[in-house]
Amino acid sequence: MVQLSRRSVVAVAGGGLLVGLGAAHVALRGTPRSGEAVPMTWHRGALGDPGSLDPHKATTVIEGNVLAELFEGLVAHDARGELVPGVATGWTVGDDETVYTFALRPDARWSNGDRVTAQDFVFAFRRLMAPTTGAPYANILYTLRNGAKVNKGMLPVEALGVRALDDETLEIELEHKAPYFVSQLTHITAKPLHRASVEAYGTSFTRPGRLVGNGAFVLQDYIPNERMILARNPHFHAAGTVALEREIFYPLEDRSAALRRFMAGEVHSYDDVPQEQIAFVRKRLPEALMIAPVLGTYYYAFDTRRPPFDDKRVRQALAMVIDREFLAERIWGGTMQPLYSFVPPGMDTYGVPTTVSWKDMRPFEREDEARRLLREAGYGDGLDTLEVEIRFNTSENHRATAVAIADMWKALGVATSLRATDATTHYALMREKAPFEVARAGWFADFPDAENFLFLGESDNKGLNTPNFSNAAFDALLQASRRESSPERRREILHEAEALILEEQPYLVLMSYRSAHLLSRKLRGFEPNVFGAHGGRYVRITP
Repeated sequence: MVQLSRRSVVAVAGGGLLVGLGAAHVALRGTPRSGEAVPMTWHRGALGDPGSLDPHKATTVIEGNVLAELFEGLVAHDARGELVPGVATGWTVGDDETVYTFALRPDARWSNGDRVTAQDFVFAFRRLMAPTTGAPYANILYTLRNGAKVNKGMLPVEALGVRALDDETLEIELEHKAPYFVSQLTHITAKPLHRASVEAYGTSFTRPGRLVGNGAFVLQDYIPNERMILARNPHFHAAGTVALEREIFYPLEDRSAALRRFMAGEVHSYDDVPQEQIAFVRKRLPEALMIAPVLGTYYYAFDTRRPPFDDKRVRQALAMVIDREFLAERIWGGTMQPLYSFVPPGMDTYGVPTTVSWKDMRPFEREDEARRLLREAGYGDGLDTLEVEIRFNTSENHRATAVAIADMWKALGVATSLRATDATTHYALMREKAPFEVARAGWFADFPDAENFLFLGESDNKGLNTPNFSNAAFDALLQASRRESSPERRREILHEAEALILEEQPYLVLMSYRSAHLLSRKLRGFEPNVFGAHGGRYVRITP
């Protein structure tokens, strides 16, 4: 899933009653009177505010964390990141592996008590693909029969390969065989929607009091830039197993401030660690910090629509001189891994990723080659000065990374400026396709397949193709991989596609993530996994 920093896992002393200004607002609405029982509440620090709570408009990890609590799809991830049934109790697959039939649980209910039916999924999938919705993430489910044609206005939504056989039976037909399809159904775009509320309220159906979900929690209150309160959904089919009564998300973009609030016991968890305080956390809070692999990449995107970043020589030169080991170890304190591929390691179906051709060159050789490329493009050594602006969402970690990269680019005579904005503004700019030069971004796997990373570079992936990259040969390779029935040949084609995108370098891949969270010792049931799936239904707070 798109464009945000992720995590590591921590378990610190703390987690008591809220204090400070943020707590005052909660106290007005949620603090029990004397003698009343204290509701079990997970005070959860987030990296920022969600841009949207519409599953068809959301793109970031921030939004995904909230939507996973409010909606449940046909399948889901458990606390360990394993695939488990959700609304579906099971499914069968046709002989040609393109028709899936899902049996829905009869006790699935919306938060208003209405029954969840197969028609709710049909409505949601059609809305996702309808061109008028403008869903930036629709193409992740082009695996659905006629998905691309419907989304591009070439066919009516009724032609989409999804239909309700009855209230409890959903049939989905695929455009092509896709071994990763069921894993795709954990994604935010594959959630059902309550048709009556969407049609009654239009774009405002996501507001508190209007949002009808089918997840373990329901939206109770939301004040942007302050906090979002979720309450346990009594109509959830497994409500009896959910220990939490509430979850409160606090948008905390300032990592150092978040650490202070964590140490003060104001939040039980936070999704990052400020890089300049990693050594302090390791020394003073060793039992709190858990670092584990996650399927995610940290990269910069070049806006390939505008010069000089439409010249791959410029992009390659800037990529070659970056010391990724320094960034991972010194800037990020070992919470990242240097990366020279586009697809991160750790996918059994893909094997060892392809890397850039210059990976094994010595640093001075890389610098010499980068200078040569820039000279050919008309920059450096008495020619024009290359000026670059790096945009990033506000974070000490992102700023330190940008400062280090700017210093590395000085060796090429590049003049670099920095521009930071809040996460909501940063990602809105990317979605709206406003012009930029270099922008920080990141990607976390929606399902464990190289396709989920490589599809970012497809020319018709308008919503997620941040660098606005377009290459017919690359597009053809991805299309060929989808038609290929042999797993071995499919893997070869995907490796060819990765080699091509690394040669073109629209994405300046820097590091692969390791999860890094701060976790209170009072928090139980929060387990590291490669998807960063941490549902509140599996969490409890101890005294």
